[in-house]
Amino acid sequence: MIGFFIKKAFFDGWDNLIGIVVHNLGFLLVMLAFMGSLSLGEVNMALSIPAIVLSLGLFSFFFAGSAISTYAYSRYERGGFEGFRRGIRESWRHALLFWALLLLESSLIFLVIPFYLSYGTIVGTVLSVVLFWVFAGLGMALMYFFPLFYQMRGDTPLKTLKKSFIILIDNLWFSLFQAIYQIITLALSLFLAGLAPGVTGMMLASSDATKLLMYKYDYLEENPEADKKHLPWDELLYEEQESVGHRSLRNMIFPWKD
Repeated sequence: MIGFFIKKAFFDGWDNLIGIVVHNLGFLLVMLAFMGSLSLGEVNMALSIPAIVLSLGLFSFFFAGSAISTYAYSRYERGGFEGFRRGIRESWRHALLFWALLLLESSLIFLVIPFYLSYGTIVGTVLSVVLFWVFAGLGMALMYFFPLFYQMRGDTPLKTLKKSFIILIDNLWFSLFQAIYQIITLALSLFLAGLAPGVTGMMLASSDATKLLMYKYDYLEENPEADKKHLPWDELLYEEQESVGHRSLRNMIFPWKD
């Protein structure tokens, strides 16, 4: 399953490279706004804090709109600008919760954890370690947040968050692998100025991962006595494997020649 996840994430990204770059340009503008808000703190902290909060809100809503495109890409469809607008319109409640959680994550990593570490005591160190794992656990759960919303659009934001944690805990080793995959993707993106794979490529990987995991839960719902540790992944992913197909380097660069 992990091998196919890597393959699908790569080829879905390749097939939608232009769309990914366009979305990443938007994310880069949002990132510039965030960095500008941080630098404003050197001049006026009273203005910097609201600017940081607003820039994280802008990121959250742009993320929500882009998530519907990556959801479409994972299903071999196209999102488009109208899809982006619809994504924000449909998921604004989830975007608000995502915004609040981003503020929490930012506070933990930039303020709270450094504050406890500054004490230089055992208690401060232990609290910092505990809070770091809270930060990491929430971050990994958020990988599934918007993909799950677009899978189950009737759920409330808190219900989607709860399901995100359930999937994280139930698929802990795969989630850890996905987190490492996302870190590698982020590092690769730095060499490409954030244009590819970038934030959108990371979102697409999360959409692909969530889609593949849903096959597991559909199967277990139909076969409640099945062994969760020994699932017939080849059978479950057969249609996906057929959709991705066999790709050659020639086909990737010159698809019209095959």
